[in-house]
Amino acid sequence: MDLYDKLIEVRNGPEEAALCLITGTHGSTPRRIGARMLVLASGTIHGTIGGGALEREVVHHALECIRKGTPQMRRHDLLHQHGMCCGGSVDIYIEPVKKKNKLYIFGAGHTGAALARLAQALDLDVYLADDRREYLDAVQNDGINLLPGSHTDLLPLLPFDTRSYIAIMTYSHPMDREILAYCLKKPFAYLGMIGSQRKVELTRKMFLEGGICTAEELARADMPMGLDISAEGPEEIAVSILAKLIAVKNKTTTP
Repeated sequence: MDLYDKLIEVRNGPEEAALCLITGTHGSTPRRIGARMLVLASGTIHGTIGGGALEREVVHHALECIRKGTPQMRRHDLLHQHGMCCGGSVDIYIEPVKKKNKLYIFGAGHTGAALARLAQALDLDVYLADDRREYLDAVQNDGINLLPGSHTDLLPLLPFDTRSYIAIMTYSHPMDREILAYCLKKPFAYLGMIGSQRKVELTRKMFLEGGICTAEELARADMPMGLDISAEGPEEIAVSILAKLIAVKNKTTTP
């Protein structure tokens, strides 16, 4: 597989990876500027930046880069550091492969559809789920992944992870709570449920008294969902939710 094809596969898949790029060379070196190598979290590599001791060391640094999530730049003296007869040196930039976050919206009503449309402007894969096919058909947007079916069928199929943003806003309070209870036990970057303060307080009472989750688990859910900007109407509410997602993604403090 071509390195670029593999890079796309990795970006859309679950495995973490780092891309290594030769940005500078001095003297005799096995590869030139622009040589690339993709290192997966498993240690598997695609491409090469020169082989031998240099490559082993770069793989080690790439795995460190994946763990820390931060890029790094290093200069390698091929003779003195790695015992390679080339005798030159190379500058190598390593960065973690940026994954695309996924937004799962449960409920394709007015607010859910508005949120799905607005979210496309961000670097998000948008999924809109509803058991009412006619509501999904009304969205009519190629950039939104439509998920027809009941939540009980869909939830076990969705690969939630720490890059998953989950927005719950179905037409049914019991359905909202069932989805919330399921998702609280899964990894996620953001989990929110729409609703009034009364709905939220009743949900908290039901979940804690019913032993559905702990107070700490429930505190991770954003309820009512979104920033408090006195939003009115589907579009404004969608904007308030999207603003909260951006704040979480950028790890900013919100009111």
